[in-house]
Amino acid sequence: MTVFYWVMGVLIVGTFVPSALYFVLYGVTGEDACLRRARTLWGFTRVFSLLAFNILVWGHVVAGLWNIWFS
Repeated sequence: MTVFYWVMGVLIVGTFVPSALYFVLYGVTGEDACLRRARTLWGFTRVFSLLAFNILVWGHVVAGLWNIWFS
């Protein structure tokens, strides 16, 4: 699970930080391209976050059922 946490953390932070930076650039410059990139990266951040949460929950469900049935 440690590798999973690290991979998902890198993906989430790796898309969130550029999204925030592009949003700041949009606020400073007003360019629509910066806003589009910020929105796209924010969408990926949400997808990665929800994917990590979903895998985490269902992984615990499967592990719990495995322990109930095969212990």
